Amino acid sequence: MEPMDIVGKSKEDASLPKATMTKIIKEMLPPDVRVARDAQDLLIECCVEFINLVSSESNEVCSKEEKRTIAPEHVLKALEVLGFSEYIAEVYAAYEQHRIETMQDSLKGGKWSNGAEMTEEEALAEQQRMFAEARARMNGSNTAPKQSEPEQSLES
Repeated sequence: MEPMDIVGKSKEDASLPKATMTKIIKEMLPPDVRVARDAQDLLIECCVEFINLVSSESNEVCSKEEKRTIAPEHVLKALEVLGFSEYIAEVYAAYEQHRIETMQDSLKGGKWSNGAEMTEEEALAEQQRMFAEARARMNGSNTAPKQSEPEQSLES
């Protein structure tokens, strides 16, 4: 039987994208230094093991607090418990940067935004139009304004 990781997949299934990892490795080294393919594969395996270790410890920290969702604080505590305290400040800074970028993205427009801003009055008018259209469809009447032509029958 294969060893299982936290998400229930075998350890052989857990990996990181090789192209991305290779790019990161190359960016971290001077331009005149090359890394053998075997060394790259070993580094990727080490990264996967590190992620599994931190994930497992984060889960334990989370469980001790009787929580069901691993929070960033649990990851930071796991790093401390595992002896990686010197990375906590940098990890926290990266987390804060991610939060700021995520917040800015959501303010620019969520998944429902089409890039066009509406005033509150325009949004209310659009909502009223949509309600009227829905009522008309529900009542079987065609008196509500329509945005597009009705679908043509294939038989015509």
